[in-house]
Amino acid sequence: MASPRTITIVALSVALGLFFVFMGTIKLTPRLSRDAYNEMKRAYKSYVRALPMLKKMGVSSILLRKSIGALEVACGIVMTLVPGRPKDVANFLLLLLVLAVLFFHQLVGDPLKRYAHALVFGILLTCRLLIARQPEEQPPEKRILSVNGDEQPLIHEAAPEKGKMKVS
Repeated sequence: MASPRTITIVALSVALGLFFVFMGTIKLTPRLSRDAYNEMKRAYKSYVRALPMLKKMGVSSILLRKSIGALEVACGIVMTLVPGRPKDVANFLLLLLVLAVLFFHQLVGDPLKRYAHALVFGILLTCRLLIARQPEEQPPEKRILSVNGDEQPLIHEAAPEKGKMKVS
C-alpha cells in the first residue's frame, strides 16, 4: 500500500495539474468559456499598460497571455501525467508563474477577491513541493545480537535515550 506522503503528492499533482491545464486553456482559446477568455484578454492588457518596460521589450498583451497560458498547459500536463523529477521542475515553474501573476495583480491594484485563487494555488504548489522534497521516512531496523543462543537487541538500542525513561 502507498504511504500517505505518496498519496498526498499524487493527489496534489493531479489536482494542480488539471487546474493549470484548465486555466492555461482559458488564456489560449475561448472554446471553454468566452466570458473568461475575454476577461483574461482585458486583464493582460491592463498588466502590459502597467508595465511599460514590457512594451519597450516588444511584449504585447497577446504574447504575454499566450506564453503564460502555454506554460501553464505544459506544466499542468507534466504535473498530471509525467512521473519523477519533471513534476518538481513543473511545480517550481508554476510557482514562479503564480508569483508573477500576484505581482501583476498588485501592480494594477486589483482587489483581493480577484487574485485570492492565485494565493491559494501558490500555497498548494509550495506545500506539494515541500512534501515532495522531504526524504521518505524509513522504519528503523531492529538489529538483533545473538548471545549464547539468546537473541537480544543491541546495547545502544536497548538503553533508553539520555533524559528519557523507558516504560514497558
